[in-house]
Amino acid sequence: MTAIFILIGASLIVATGFLIAYFWAVKSGQYDDTYTPSVRILFDDRGPDNEKNSFKHRSEGEKLNGA
Repeated sequence: MTAIFILIGASLIVATGFLIAYFWAVKSGQYDDTYTPSVRILFDDRGPDNEKNSFKHRSEGEKLNGA
């Protein structure tokens, strides 16, 4: 019976921690941007103008992989 009380107390502490973390995230503006996620798929981030996907970086990556 004592173990049940310990587990209930521990679960309440963990739940309170998650509730505090949630309120902190809401207060800090984590969920303020509701527009960008809906249009993010429309942005094309692949192409020759993007530094991450340039041929220079691809050839350096191929050299590191031994290709």
